[in-house]
Amino acid sequence: MSDWIKAARLRTLPLSLSGIIMGAFIAKWRLYREGGTWDWRIFALALLVTLLYQVLSNYANDYGDGVKGTDAKRINEAESRAVASGKITAQQMKNAVILFSVLSFVATIALLYIAFFPDFMKEFYTFIGLGIACILAAIGYTVGKKPYGYMGLGDLFVFVFFGLVSVCGSYFLFTKTFSWDMLLPGTAIGMMSMAVLNLNNMRDIESDRLSGKKSLALRIGFKNAMIYEMVLLQLPLILILVFLGVNGFIQTQNYYVFIVMILLLPLMKLRRNIMVVKEPKELDQYLKQVGIMTFMMAVLTAFGLNFFN
Repeated sequence: MSDWIKAARLRTLPLSLSGIIMGAFIAKWRLYREGGTWDWRIFALALLVTLLYQVLSNYANDYGDGVKGTDAKRINEAESRAVASGKITAQQMKNAVILFSVLSFVATIALLYIAFFPDFMKEFYTFIGLGIACILAAIGYTVGKKPYGYMGLGDLFVFVFFGLVSVCGSYFLFTKTFSWDMLLPGTAIGMMSMAVLNLNNMRDIESDRLSGKKSLALRIGFKNAMIYEMVLLQLPLILILVFLGVNGFIQTQNYYVFIVMILLLPLMKLRRNIMVVKEPKELDQYLKQVGIMTFMMAVLTAFGLNFFN
């Protein structure tokens, strides 16, 4: 059991929850302001679905990299995987991917039933398609003949699914509407998620070169990937600030809502620490830290909107 828990890579779970928290609690604030109701069952099921997607993705990545031989060339020992190490066989991991695909789909149906049935059937079927796309994206990063993670497209998919789909999609589950300003927090979470992936790819840049995994970090080189990382870690708080600004909080002088800005200093320190790294393997320690910063960004934004407003 311990091998399966390790393969699930629990340190990635706070990152996956961030978009749901952001979208759900912005929806709660807006519904409260407009006299609507917020359903806690949708929130609970959305968290469950997201956790299942993340574990599915981690198992699929372990399987895909394992059977392709990518993990056998991995230089960083801390990131050794279950299939490559022989602790879990490829067939067992493949069965786990199938199982979690089914569980994810069933949980998605339950979530959409609570959110949309029977008054929003068009949205129900649209989101079923979106759920299937999420499952396929979780698997397709390393699995298949042309996995998109091996073509340098991982950053794009992470931005779309961890950022825009997660934040805007969860917001829509509650409000049944789309608001253009949601693209701001959606982009913020998406960029933080891309920052985690880019750190991961920078860390593995040499082993990916040997295995033929052409991540974006490998394509642009370590130095440019570091500049890219700094941009990804710089812009999200600015986007959150703009979101709060366009919703009138600067004019109302309700400054408690800006509690999320306390992350400025720890993010500044984190960027400085990452920037001075010379050896790719030293980046591993910062993966969890960026994930936690993303989670705190979502939690503090939610807290500011719903408890200080």
